[in-house]
Amino acid sequence: MAAAAQTRVAHLLRQLQRAACRCPTHSHTYSQAPGLSPSGKATDYAFEMAVSNIRYGPGVTKEVGMDLKNMGAKNVCLMTDKNLAQLPPVQVAMDSLVKNGIPFTVYDNVRVEPTDASFMEAIEFAQKGAFDAYVAVGGGSTMDTCKAANLYTSSPHSDFLDYVSAPIGKGKPVSVPLKPLIAVPTTAGTGSETTGVAIFDYEHLKVKTGIASRAIKPTLGLIDPLHTLHMPARVVANSGFDVLCHALESYTALPYHLRSPCPSNPITRPAYQGSNPISDIWAVHALRIVAKYLKRAVRNPDDLEARSHMHLASAFAGIGFGNAGVHLCHGMSYPISGLVKTYKAKDYNVDHPLVPHGLSVVLTSPAVFTFTAQMFPERHLETAEILGADTRTARIQDAGPVLADTLRKFLFDLDVDDGLAAVGYSKADIPALVKGTLPQERVTKLAPRPQSEEDLAALFEASMKLY
Repeated sequence: MAAAAQTRVAHLLRQLQRAACRCPTHSHTYSQAPGLSPSGKATDYAFEMAVSNIRYGPGVTKEVGMDLKNMGAKNVCLMTDKNLAQLPPVQVAMDSLVKNGIPFTVYDNVRVEPTDASFMEAIEFAQKGAFDAYVAVGGGSTMDTCKAANLYTSSPHSDFLDYVSAPIGKGKPVSVPLKPLIAVPTTAGTGSETTGVAIFDYEHLKVKTGIASRAIKPTLGLIDPLHTLHMPARVVANSGFDVLCHALESYTALPYHLRSPCPSNPITRPAYQGSNPISDIWAVHALRIVAKYLKRAVRNPDDLEARSHMHLASAFAGIGFGNAGVHLCHGMSYPISGLVKTYKAKDYNVDHPLVPHGLSVVLTSPAVFTFTAQMFPERHLETAEILGADTRTARIQDAGPVLADTLRKFLFDLDVDDGLAAVGYSKADIPALVKGTLPQERVTKLAPRPQSEEDLAALFEASMKLY
């Protein structure tokens, strides 16, 4: 009798599991018993939301001088790049500093797609300047360079690799207090004004890596949509693809309660924790904005409504992925950027070969989401629907191909290069691309489906041609 009852209970539990609510709020079974995954390994049981203060509005950059005055800043470092130094966003920021009597020094040698060497140069400049506050005016490259300068100036005896993510660096937690940093994003892409992440090319290994700690996030992000009117079309497109993948990857990432190990101290809980109910809200909302406004923002440089919404979407996705993380599109993008040969993207005024970050991320997206859709297929179908797919008759097992086809159409409509081959790679490069992905554990381990070296090779091969 007892055995029969147990069988009946097991049958009912299976029925309940099959009938469980599959809406986005519940499809990751967040209510799972804390501390244990289905495999019995100790996993995390909590997640934390950390985000910079955000202020949004047309012309809000004019307030930066007042903010610094309110903070009592007496010696400010304003970081930007050579191109932006000549454009209105930097001029508006400098005018505000002058008007409010804030002494400042400009550092305009930020490298687009920074390297460890360009980080070190900025750090050395900041250490000599003994600044008490920082302003970063630019895209992700500028904001990330400024975060690194602030960190290592505040921790002058640290070795550069101390805070760099493992396995390339030591990944030490940041326990020193940093100076105030105000970020003024001029692109609608990285969301770096909201996150505690700074990404760079580690030239010795020809791979991208980064520093990830809540401690380095900006004090304040000033999101001024007027700055987006200065972005050329391809910069709008590529930075928008970064927003797209931030949203898609964070929403489909391994849930936070399945991530291991469970930290023994809150200071070691990673910034990228896995998908969670709060990040989900920001990711889905950002995705809806991308679906509605990105094509308009690319095609019409004067469409302030579309560009303003994309600027907000960048921050929304930043709040989402800054706490949930990204996975394979980003993990695989780092060697795509780092191993670039001769490709120079249109609309980027740089003196070195460059595959822009957003482009390097999105080129693998159809292959990646075909691969990951085995896990949480409902979420993959939901995102395909948001991006315009008719999913009414789609079968759950077709979630990957449906999302992949939707992405291909989206990219084709925006004139994206036809896969990795179009930016200079061939099958002969696949071993090096795989090798460059392997150190990206910080993000690849957040993929909902584990991947072998053979899997990665197949994903790169499938991304050689998109259409």
